[in-house]
Amino acid sequence: MPRLLQDWVTEQAEKRPSASAVVSGYARLTYAELDALSTQLARLLKEAGCRQGDRVALLMPKSPMAIVGLLGIYKADGIYVPLDPLSPVSRLKKILDSCENRWLLAAGPVTSVLEELLQEERWRQHLRVGWLDRGAGGVPSAAVALGAPGAPGVDDSPTPASHGGFHVDFSLDDVVGYSSAPIAFRNGSHDPAHILFTSGSTGTPKGVVITHSNVIHLIEWATRYFAMGSSDRVSGHPPLHFDMAFLDIFGTLAVGGELHLVPAQLNVLPNKLADFIRVSELTQWFSVPSILNYMVKFDVIGFNDFPTLRRVLWAGDVLATPALKHWMKRLPLVTFTNLYGPTETTIVSSYYTVPQCPEDPQAAISIGTACDGEELLVLNESLQALPPGERGDLYIAGVGLAQGYWRDPERTGAAFLRHPQRPSERLYKTGDLARIGHDGLAYFLGRSDSQIKSRGYRIELGEIEAALNAVPGVRESAVVALNTDGFEGAVICCAYVPAAGTDVTPATLRRELSRLLPGYMLPAQWLAFECLPANANGKIDRPRLREAFEERFGAHAAQTT
Repeated sequence: MPRLLQDWVTEQAEKRPSASAVVSGYARLTYAELDALSTQLARLLKEAGCRQGDRVALLMPKSPMAIVGLLGIYKADGIYVPLDPLSPVSRLKKILDSCENRWLLAAGPVTSVLEELLQEERWRQHLRVGWLDRGAGGVPSAAVALGAPGAPGVDDSPTPASHGGFHVDFSLDDVVGYSSAPIAFRNGSHDPAHILFTSGSTGTPKGVVITHSNVIHLIEWATRYFAMGSSDRVSGHPPLHFDMAFLDIFGTLAVGGELHLVPAQLNVLPNKLADFIRVSELTQWFSVPSILNYMVKFDVIGFNDFPTLRRVLWAGDVLATPALKHWMKRLPLVTFTNLYGPTETTIVSSYYTVPQCPEDPQAAISIGTACDGEELLVLNESLQALPPGERGDLYIAGVGLAQGYWRDPERTGAAFLRHPQRPSERLYKTGDLARIGHDGLAYFLGRSDSQIKSRGYRIELGEIEAALNAVPGVRESAVVALNTDGFEGAVICCAYVPAAGTDVTPATLRRELSRLLPGYMLPAQWLAFECLPANANGKIDRPRLREAFEERFGAHAAQTT
């Protein structure tokens, strides 16, 4: 087992230096190039004053150079902080403030974001920005460059260079001028590797601190379970700020495979996504379920399609059983695995490889059993284990648990609790509801905050969604609730996407659902969409759905169909 995440790349560079490591269109880096460039970047960062434990932000879209940046930060003993280039600048400022970042690496079409960020004097004085694109195109004029002369704590700053009219003090050209000889790392396996920011209920993003060993344990399990090897060609679908990306990146690099970065613009072009799988000759696909649903909706998967594909993995949300059936019937030689785990427990904590195509479109797909070194527990309010079949709160313990939330002991203490059987260990309260089936498998039952009270009844919105997904003519659906001040409590709202060539109406949906659910669980408001809105991570954007219903019906309306 490696001590640090970057060790895998150096090991592969020694074994197979000319093998392709990362591919994006016509851009490609071999393992030797990836190792050398990331070492050169790390050496420059260190000589510019980056110290062990410094937070280094990365603001760029997916690209081979972004992977160089990530590895270079690790090799400089820094803590990687991915930033979403599509996030509002106000949110990026909150993240940078929280981390007290001094360093930022950027590239690609992010100049307007940087210009806005660097309008403030404090950022121009405090933050040093390195530009990892070749040439002048788009270099932000306001950037205070990494290692700029006179910057506090910076010694031996790189020589300023001119690139096509833009004056920059640090660029990719400066990086490649540094030595690529191996450097010594001060970090240990239990030091933080990165901080991933998730939404916070107070409006302030929460920084989840993940260590090298957290990720290494998961990758060691995944590469072993999926029998990954150097012949694998793996999709890199999630954005870099999403924790799922680490399974793609380091699962591939650990075995010497080839990582194919999926262009973000293909997410709205399902036929192009299918072409990407074929042309790239992928052996493994991993994404959120909405992408798989979208490809089903537009019927882009042929029978026995994707001849090289061996595995389809999904995580981050529930994949509707009818969509899974569609995939499994079209690709009978491919294995399909449901992965589950919140960011706070490092990407994935449990797995379930579906043994055969489900017959019942309403059948629940299990989240399975815990990965090696992990533990799933379904507990009551007193943290006592519940017997099989009983619904309770889902907790996770084991090697994947994050250190906590960055410099936030109150939030950390509320979410990471003492293990009831082993007081010296911790467990994480996921906020999800689950049950352990009589088959010994765990079943996800929705969020604890997705349980509502309507007309005196307690209702799980996930149960309504499962029934909707089994209705013929519905490609995709989601259920949200609007709170009211009246006796009826929450109003149930259904958003749905009709299947192509069907004439699905709220009346027909209500009629079909009434055969599956009691009357008090039937939605009162309905909206049809061409495609359900998704957030930056590809999950269904439920807050936007609530806003759509509020705009259409009013926040306190309780109309029935």
